[in-house]
Amino acid sequence: MSTPNKSPCPRCDRLGGDVSPRTIRHHIRQAWQWEAHASRYFYCDNPACAVVYFGDDGSMIPQTQLRAPDAKQATADALVCHCFGVTVSDAQCNSAVRDFVLAQTRDRQCACEVRNPSGRCCLADFPEKVGAGGTAEMASHD
Repeated sequence: MSTPNKSPCPRCDRLGGDVSPRTIRHHIRQAWQWEAHASRYFYCDNPACAVVYFGDDGSMIPQTQLRAPDAKQATADALVCHCFGVTVSDAQCNSAVRDFVLAQTRDRQCACEVRNPSGRCCLADFPEKVGAGGTAEMASHD
């Protein structure tokens, strides 16, 4: 089963959201050696799955090929905001961090499309990884 912006990961079958080749190039090692052959690419956010990116042509890019191979891990040191280097721990310990990220996003000072491995707004990760609510209006800033 797939939807227009999602496709099942060939390794774990979890639906992955679409992501641009531009985003992938910013996150893989030796990007100059990678060629985009698929017509569409997707991001698997399942931390238990070794695949991070996959194409509609069956191609897969595993975590081991990322510059930051722990990108999908939900540890205290994991980034919850890739644009400003905010960790889960930072956000949990200081509410001003969240306010800062909200303000920067509102002012379009973020670069989620390339800095976040998923290619999506980092604010979407705040409720899931930090437990804070009320970001729905900010999570879509495109």
